[in-house]
Amino acid sequence: MNISRKVTVDDLLEGCRRGERRTQELLYKLLGSKMMGICMRYAKDRFEAEDMLQVGFVKVFQKVKEFRGEGSFEGWIRRIMINSAIEVYRKNQRMINVVDIDEVYDAPQSMFDMNKLEAKDLLNLIQHLSSGYRVVFNLYAIEGYSHKEIAEQLGITEGASKSQLSRARAILKEKIVKMEGDKHANYVG
Repeated sequence: MNISRKVTVDDLLEGCRRGERRTQELLYKLLGSKMMGICMRYAKDRFEAEDMLQVGFVKVFQKVKEFRGEGSFEGWIRRIMINSAIEVYRKNQRMINVVDIDEVYDAPQSMFDMNKLEAKDLLNLIQHLSSGYRVVFNLYAIEGYSHKEIAEQLGITEGASKSQLSRARAILKEKIVKMEGDKHANYVG
């Protein structure tokens, strides 16, 4: 009788620690598309996301012996992908227009119902944000970082992080209103 068992990410950890190419390939196949989704949120296009993904997996395989088992292996890999995206941001940072919070007017914070948008549409809108807005929006709204943590990671002030988030939300709202009409403009999220 042939009993097959589903391979999990944690099953592949030891083989990756030993540097087994086949196990590394299996890990890549198992998590590649999920990690690509993370990279796509931070990248301006698919090519940049693919670069982030490759750099991220190289780091995973180089640093896998440093994984201490605190939390899930997949969560550790996810963190590496996010850090790879931050590194790309830092490399390109000299071209980004950062506006401090003091320069942003106090606009009412209204959000829209993200559940009514297709995921691919929202991803496309996020990808069209400028790099600074895109990175801060992802780190704050999706990854759950605080403005203090974002400021430390990106080398900006907390006020600049708040400003970038505020402007990113405003731009996304404007684009969604244009795309979907006013029905999304008055939802609070």
